[in-house]
Amino acid sequence: MKKNLTQTIKNYGLITIGCLLFAAGVSLFLDPNELASGGVSGIAIILGGITDILPTGTWVILFNIPIMIAGVWKLGAKILVPTFYAIAISSLSMNLFEEYVSPLTNNPLLACVGGGVLVAAGIGLVFRGGATTGGSDIIVKLLRLKFRHISTGAIFLFTDGLICLISGFVFGDIDKALFAGIGVFIQMSVLNMVLYGSDEARMVYIISERDDIIAKRLLKELDVGATYLYGNGVYTGNDKKVLMCALRMRLLPQAREVIRQEDSDAFVIVTKATNVFGEGFKSHAEDDL
Repeated sequence: MKKNLTQTIKNYGLITIGCLLFAAGVSLFLDPNELASGGVSGIAIILGGITDILPTGTWVILFNIPIMIAGVWKLGAKILVPTFYAIAISSLSMNLFEEYVSPLTNNPLLACVGGGVLVAAGIGLVFRGGATTGGSDIIVKLLRLKFRHISTGAIFLFTDGLICLISGFVFGDIDKALFAGIGVFIQMSVLNMVLYGSDEARMVYIISERDDIIAKRLLKELDVGATYLYGNGVYTGNDKKVLMCALRMRLLPQAREVIRQEDSDAFVIVTKATNVFGEGFKSHAEDDL
């Protein structure tokens, strides 16, 4: 019970910080410069620029009502409470920032960079807290149910890019649409870093006559485990042992130095591993973001 309470407090802490970052990115950078860089907030910025009837945060709430209904239907009621909390905090914060805080820059390039970083970091923290900020976040989660091989950032790139294109026609300013597009690319990069950066790893395959020594040194000096794969050389016909290990990207230079010291003729293959589950990496019970 205590563990669950601690985790809940941690999750809502992440959600709250994420919502504040998200709202600051929209209200202090993107909205004042009419940069509709995607999502429901982007649509709200477009409508705000056209009508000026309601503040951006209020538009966000209105658009989220039907999307929330679809989200609960497909994703279950477990997302209702944290997501409703996230929508309320982010929308209220947008209106408060808009009312009481002056825009931090009128330079569209700086606005798309600053806003893009804050929005993506905010969404990433909210996702890690087990919620969404509503809008396109829920749409992305719904799409991920069917297209699990596509990263969250890539789906955001498509949906947000479409909104940027629409904003160019609505505002009649291609420069603003292009700056908004730059913001989308920044958001995608930062979001992938927040969601997947800590899990990014490398798979290293090593074929060497000194594989046993290399394995022992990797375990002792880098605390990296390894597994033997057994194969057969096509050219020589000899049996081969292939040392396979998954390690954090930051450990790769040290691992290569160990291999170089022990066998400069070793055959080494390094590949990307964006998701690794098991001891030392992600838990199998962790939600797929």
